[in-house]
Amino acid sequence: MFISALYVILAILGLSFLIFIHELGHYWMARRVGMRVETFSIGFGRPIYSWMRDGVKWQIGWLLFGGYVKIAGVDLDGEKDPYQIPDGFFGRPPLDRIKVALAGPVTNIVFALFAFAILWLSGGREKNFSEFTHVIGWVDPSSELYKKGLRPGDEITAYNDQSFRGSKDHIYMPMTSSNKIKVEGNKIDYATGQKFPYSFEVKPYPHPAALEKGIMTSGVINSANYIIYNTMPGGAENPLPANSPLQESGIEYGDRIVWANGELIFSIQQLNHILSGNKALLTIQRGSETILRRVPRIRMQELKPDPVFKEEIIDWQFAAKLNNIKTQNLFTIPYNLTNDNIVENELRFIDKEKQEEAFPEHAFSDLDAALEPGDKIIAVNGMPIQLAYELLSQLQNFKLNIIVERDADAIKKVPYQHADADFQHQVEGNQLKDIIQSIGTTQQVDQKGNFYLLKPIAPKLISELSLSSDVQAQMKSELIAQKKEIDSIEDPEKRHQAQRLFEQQEKRLILGLPNIQDRRVNYNPEPFALFTNVFDEIFHTLRALFTGSFNPKWMSGPIGIVQIVHDTSMSSIREALYWLGAISLNLGMLNLLPIPVLDGGTILMSLFELVTRKKTHPKTLEKVVIPFAVLLIAFFIFLTYNDLMRLFHF
Repeated sequence: MFISALYVILAILGLSFLIFIHELGHYWMARRVGMRVETFSIGFGRPIYSWMRDGVKWQIGWLLFGGYVKIAGVDLDGEKDPYQIPDGFFGRPPLDRIKVALAGPVTNIVFALFAFAILWLSGGREKNFSEFTHVIGWVDPSSELYKKGLRPGDEITAYNDQSFRGSKDHIYMPMTSSNKIKVEGNKIDYATGQKFPYSFEVKPYPHPAALEKGIMTSGVINSANYIIYNTMPGGAENPLPANSPLQESGIEYGDRIVWANGELIFSIQQLNHILSGNKALLTIQRGSETILRRVPRIRMQELKPDPVFKEEIIDWQFAAKLNNIKTQNLFTIPYNLTNDNIVENELRFIDKEKQEEAFPEHAFSDLDAALEPGDKIIAVNGMPIQLAYELLSQLQNFKLNIIVERDADAIKKVPYQHADADFQHQVEGNQLKDIIQSIGTTQQVDQKGNFYLLKPIAPKLISELSLSSDVQAQMKSELIAQKKEIDSIEDPEKRHQAQRLFEQQEKRLILGLPNIQDRRVNYNPEPFALFTNVFDEIFHTLRALFTGSFNPKWMSGPIGIVQIVHDTSMSSIREALYWLGAISLNLGMLNLLPIPVLDGGTILMSLFELVTRKKTHPKTLEKVVIPFAVLLIAFFIFLTYNDLMRLFHF
């Protein structure tokens, strides 16, 4: 608690420093052009300490958040004409006023570049691979992009002709797009390594996992990530929970999951989708060819078998010793089979929706293609079978086949420029292919090169794991807190969505893999490249705000900014330095907006006077400035309100 409070104080001081150097820029230039500075305040509010130096009153306010410079003549509420004060702000030529107004934002912009240069010279930041990879981790199956053929493992290179910068673009770009969003990249064939460019225009829609209204997605849910089981950072043990499904699988520290039930794995979300998919991996003999297919496990009560086949099912049930299960509750596959597992034809479903769910119009891959008459099933989840009753027996339990890569060098920190190529290269080649093609055959290969096939795994519900009493108590407490939080949601639609996600989480099967880790990358672009990235993001956000395509409630106010700096400061000093640079650049650019009260407004009015050679009447200045000052204060109150709503999850 004390450490967290300390970091909050440091975050506030960091932001105060950025505002201080902004005002210092104004002060230095004002003195240089001959303006009289009356007060330089470090912080706001009533001064707790003050002193005079070179005719300037220096003071420290009780609220150490930024500061201000008061130049003679800037107050427009006095009786005296501000243009009649020779050493006042308006008493100096318009060009001098422009210099003073520019000095603050320029100081912030220069500091941002300086911070990025220090960051670059110090070696950059250590980040997760998922934060900057172009490889897609998961695509929403209900999205337009999915229907157009985009899948995990494909690359994304640009949104709306703007180069992809990192995982936050998957949310940021759809939320700042007005109508349609253009998505560009490359589809990748991992069997051959070939890339095929794509370009799609789709309409952003509400994010399926978001409770807050207004969070949009294009269909790309997240970027790819490594799934590594290893010791904790620092070398501490990271044991599997007792009774974990992986306990006897053969998994070891340093293993990375690369394949599961027929799919190359590109993200945790994809792995979770396989776990909740309830499909069996079948090894099929089709003519002289041996192939893998994924087939849905369906309860008998959902199918319309003919009477003869139904009688055969009952016979197989007896042979498999499954009499403790009612026939209608047995899992089977939606195909009419012979006794030696040869497919004759598809079975009909009672409910058409269930059939569409089992065989969607847009399959994930060729692996989900329907079986053909004459196909012979020779293995289920890697377990060889000969007769139909063995198939029925194996189908009653969902099992997972997993291949891991066991190579210490493949998970070491890597420069971000090489991370994507490394990621893709590791799942290419014949070694992995040889293991996959052998699953369920008489010549099954369990290890080839750095790849290892684990023993079949039976996933479990989290409630089925043997956890320590402390962990159980913590989980129970979190469960109660989540339920209370859901019950407190006033919006019925939002509450229903939260309840649905909560129930899905409760019923989700897991592997019992603790503290999954991503690969670390060294992210260290050159200072100007980092500067340009942040500049482009600010410009894009401002444009989206003024066009109305971005809701200002998603912007961060003072509290939100303090929270960001606090969180990043606790992760690393370099991360905090980046955010100070980024916020400084934001501060500089925002102050250059041509709005009265801001420096940009002062520059605009001074330029008008410089061109027309006509002074603006003080009363006119006052009428222009005061309404904008009120609007600016109201906007900051609005941002602060939304910061608090997010902070306390209202």
